[in-house]
Amino acid sequence: MKTVGSAAFAPILCGMLMARAVIAAPLRFGLSSAGLSYPFAAAIARGFKRAAAHAGVQAIVLDGENRVQKQANDLQDLIAERVNGIVLMPLDSVIAESWVNQAERAGIPVVAVGSQVGNPRRRPLRDVYPKLVALVTQNETAAGREAGRLAARLLPPGRLAPIAIIQGAPGFPEVLQREVGFEQGLRTAHVKYRIVASQPGYWRTEDADVACQNILEAHPSVELFFNEADDMAVGCARAVRSAGSPAKLIGIGGSRLAMLSLEAGRIDGTVCYKPRELGELAFAALYDDVTGKKPLHAAFITYRTPGITRANARECPPQW
Repeated sequence: MKTVGSAAFAPILCGMLMARAVIAAPLRFGLSSAGLSYPFAAAIARGFKRAAAHAGVQAIVLDGENRVQKQANDLQDLIAERVNGIVLMPLDSVIAESWVNQAERAGIPVVAVGSQVGNPRRRPLRDVYPKLVALVTQNETAAGREAGRLAARLLPPGRLAPIAIIQGAPGFPEVLQREVGFEQGLRTAHVKYRIVASQPGYWRTEDADVACQNILEAHPSVELFFNEADDMAVGCARAVRSAGSPAKLIGIGGSRLAMLSLEAGRIDGTVCYKPRELGELAFAALYDDVTGKKPLHAAFITYRTPGITRANARECPPQW
């Protein structure tokens, strides 16, 4: 029998230890956020980091700062770092296709969170981009329908109601999806209505305040504002009060500020979102796929988003 001396055994032992170290090395997941200045996006990041810490996974969170080029650079950095997986909250759903393609070529799985990948005018929400592990998001059209049902309760029956819409920011598929769902909800409730104005509020309180002021100057008879996000509903409420308008206000999101405004009677309804839960669900989908526990392919993962008024506000403890 040939005996291996200590000198000859040393490199073998070293290789074994290195192999064990590689096996024992923690997984590294990256989160590319649309912008952590958005409270909703920040809450998604908190849920992602909490789930990662619980699973012993290193979380790398990058802030896109609401700039497409910055997010593109962030994705390149994560790919260059050879992370084990990426969760992507895309700023532009169409451009995001190329980012997912790059990650796939590098062998890095991607889960989209909070917003779809692909052109929303051509790809239904549940038709998940095929190179994604999963899309984890609200059913935005269904949430819009809930907002439409809430609005129907607030509008006088039997006559044409002038309605204005405060949209989010261009490039986000939610802008179209929530608006489509909102009108579906109104039609299902047999409401007679006319959209007299639509302006972007860029997801921000101050921008929505200005947009609602402009609309009320041109259309003082508006009876209801549908704001595609709660922060904008809060801003629009300022404009409505300042103008002395009786217009009702509906938002989407279930934010802390909106729930306080709902309780105070400054807005009239919202749709409950849980962004922290989204971050946790996105992490879980990526983790299950990477570890082989539950391989996924273009899965659609969502949760319930009920309509909220003062009467059932306790059903929506705010997460952001």
